[in-house]
Amino acid sequence: MSEPRPAPDPRGTAPGPRRMKPAQLLFEPPEAVADPEHFFGLESMEDPRELLGRATELTLAFRAAADRATEFQALAAAQLSDPSRFDRLPLAVLAEQAEWTEDYAQKMIEFGRSLMRSGSTLPGDMD
Repeated sequence: MSEPRPAPDPRGTAPGPRRMKPAQLLFEPPEAVADPEHFFGLESMEDPRELLGRATELTLAFRAAADRATEFQALAAAQLSDPSRFDRLPLAVLAEQAEWTEDYAQKMIEFGRSLMRSGSTLPGDMD
């Protein structure tokens, strides 16, 4: 599997380079999720070095997960806007469904098409 590539930023700024391989995200047990003060055990860490390290790992993992999810959004947008599809969605409908502006939807379609051309990220290509 290839490393996810950053998606276009709606603000027009490019994301910085990746520094470390992100930590694996672990799902929290249901009882922990119900407690709004609980967040991946960070609230119970007393050593600030340990807290910084784990919080940094989580930050990088969430960024990587968000980048990956955005790539899949772009792929879906490109597929749904394909003129050869009988069920093609108009740009305005696609933008509304994804809660994007039409300009951003167009950028995501182009990003998705570039991903499809490069073959670097395809649905089902995950571990």
